[in-house]
Amino acid sequence: MRITRAIITAAGRGGHEYAASDTVQKALYPIVDRDGRTKPVIQIIVEEAIESGVEEVCVVVAPGDEAIYRAQFRNYAENLRSAREGRDEAMEQAKRLDALAQRLHFVVQPDPKGYGHAVWCARAFAAGEPVLLLLSDHLYVSAETRRCAKQLIDLAAAESCAVSAVQATREHLIHQYGTITGRRLEGRPDVHIIDELVEKPNPTLAELKLQTPGVRAGHYLCFFGMHILTPLVFELLDDLVARDARELGSIQLSTALAAVAKRERYLALETAGWRYNLGVKFGLLEAQIGLAMAGVDRQVMLSLLLELLIRCQQHHGS
Repeated sequence: MRITRAIITAAGRGGHEYAASDTVQKALYPIVDRDGRTKPVIQIIVEEAIESGVEEVCVVVAPGDEAIYRAQFRNYAENLRSAREGRDEAMEQAKRLDALAQRLHFVVQPDPKGYGHAVWCARAFAAGEPVLLLLSDHLYVSAETRRCAKQLIDLAAAESCAVSAVQATREHLIHQYGTITGRRLEGRPDVHIIDELVEKPNPTLAELKLQTPGVRAGHYLCFFGMHILTPLVFELLDDLVARDARELGSIQLSTALAAVAKRERYLALETAGWRYNLGVKFGLLEAQIGLAMAGVDRQVMLSLLLELLIRCQQHHGS
């Protein structure tokens, strides 16, 4: 199995980031990446895919947003060239933006019918091939030399099946994520054969149905925000969309993935790294700290955090 295409869903607006998200797409928020450069979130996610071996990327957007994204890449590159003319670093970044923009495709989700529906809208781009799926509001920091997406792609290529990235997650957070249970793959303590998954379960349901042997007490294996989808997923989404089969008010990708687990081999990889969910309270702040601590600005961030803690202690202690 060879994965050369990626889909990024970016049609939603961030409720926690209102009113900023009512004006600017949350995937265009600026954040300082590990290399010390300020980038829109979407660029960091596209680079996650490209640096993992993906050749083409499709971004699922709301009506009218394609022009905004293309203008963002074009204007940023032009600003780098004009404002920092002659600086090698700026010229390199501008060329990088141009190259990324050449790999981008866009497809419109005409109505906000859910995550599964957004993925289904990119079915023509998938073209019957396995694809990497990423979220526009999740950023990742790998704990090893390979990108998190690369870890997932390598496993899917080796095992020739659908794979979802998962992470052991504390019980009080599982209502935010799809949650799986399964059996460890022989010889791979970080890989599980998925038996069942539930979208955003409550703790009672999770305790009854979703405990996974080997996962520490009080934790469950929750989706990490990236998947390798096989053509079967799009067949199942075709059926869900045709029937307008909604759960929790929308067409869910997890409904199709649960059916995949019953029909073909489907694995979960405990990814070596960390996810940062920009769609939750303080998510953007946590992501910025996480990226800085993993990059060239680590010492700067440590100094800022220490200074902030000292000031807070002095204020509350006085």
